[in-house]
Amino acid sequence: MAGASPAGAPDDRVLPFTVPALDVRGRVVRLGPSLDRILERHHYPEPVARVLAEAAALTVMLGSTLKGEGRFQLQTKSDGPVPMLVVDFVAPDNYRAMARYDADRLAAAMDDNALSTGELLGKGHLAMTVDQGSEATRYQGIVALDGQGLDEAGHQYFRQSEQIPSRIRLGVGSVLTGAGLAWRAGGVIVQFMPNSPERMRAADLHPGDAPEGHEILAAGDDDGVSDDAWTEARSLVETIEHHELLDPLLESERLLYRLFHERGAHVFEPVAVHEACRCSRERVLGMLRGFSADDRQAMIADDGTLGVTCEFCSRRYDFDPAEVEAEITAEQ
Repeated sequence: MAGASPAGAPDDRVLPFTVPALDVRGRVVRLGPSLDRILERHHYPEPVARVLAEAAALTVMLGSTLKGEGRFQLQTKSDGPVPMLVVDFVAPDNYRAMARYDADRLAAAMDDNALSTGELLGKGHLAMTVDQGSEATRYQGIVALDGQGLDEAGHQYFRQSEQIPSRIRLGVGSVLTGAGLAWRAGGVIVQFMPNSPERMRAADLHPGDAPEGHEILAAGDDDGVSDDAWTEARSLVETIEHHELLDPLLESERLLYRLFHERGAHVFEPVAVHEACRCSRERVLGMLRGFSADDRQAMIADDGTLGVTCEFCSRRYDFDPAEVEAEITAEQ
């Protein structure tokens, strides 16, 4: 395979690639220890951990395309047992993730075996936000959630928001390691990018970059493209088995060889990623400034401290209420 890197651990990295013969580009993401640390830190129930892991794989795969500084965020807001997922990717290489869930509704879903990603999320919307540091470079694409999975929502985002025919495969699970079971996630995206735009023959679609409160795009999976190269690339990606995305012994380069050895894939320098939270005492204090004095008073615990726990990394920040009020007063 042209450009293949030496054999190495497949964990926590994104591998960009192209298949020139089929006019496609893509990325393979494999998340291991970084994802396992995030999920174990929160002690999420297994169904919640699984859907958040899918969101993390999708976000890292897409966010790693940012050039230079920038931030890519995936956020869901829905009416299911898992009503919110938030995954932040900060270029070039770090991410964080959190989920909120309703324990009673999750227990009912587990009793009913209604545990697909679509059933856990329910109806609502998924927003993907790109922020490269200025108002001019910030945009948001919103896709309706109506019982589909995150891979299908990703197809819809690219089809209607960017009009790029795409196929996404995601896999999540736990594997046995020397230290016990550990979470892993993997994903592949391929996108049809021919040199001749007319070959795409995409449908005339609403661009979809609507801010919250405006039109939200409806679900759908027809990419509107009829081209032999894209049909072949899409069909090959759809043959990927779940276990192939999780196998720690199957390197991303080898997976691409299995898929495209007859056509020839070119791989580029992989991007190593890690989990990192951006919280700090200063940021939390800034958040507290946004509350009213009465709200801050209501947050004081029985021990007399004003405590805030970061929802991403679970780090707790304890403040002396009198010092907080003094600092806020001094800045006014």
